[in-house]
Amino acid sequence: MQDYPNLMTPDHARAFRDAVLNIVSQIPLGRVTTYGHIAALAGWPSHSRMVGRTLRYTPGAESLPCHRVVNKEGRTAPGWSRQRLLLESEGIHFKPNGHVDMSRHLWEPEVE
Repeated sequence: MQDYPNLMTPDHARAFRDAVLNIVSQIPLGRVTTYGHIAALAGWPSHSRMVGRTLRYTPGAESLPCHRVVNKEGRTAPGWSRQRLLLESEGIHFKPNGHVDMSRHLWEPEVE
């Protein structure tokens, strides 16, 4: 597993991108996972912010269930009001504070 302070080479960055997109494509309907968990599954556990950038800037990522990725507290992405609507349409419940009820909906496959 690679991680900070090791810098990603261009080959690492491509492999990370591909891993992130593959992991996001597997998030089941009605479940969510976190940026941090995706980063760990991709082999770079301290790169959760890079997960967000990958999803935002990779052409074609919008066809994946990116709306199922939230932060570790269950907060949705700032500035993307449609994310909550998409999650609610899949049966995701939100707590009174506006965060996803992670105890009910977290998808957390094992990190290898």
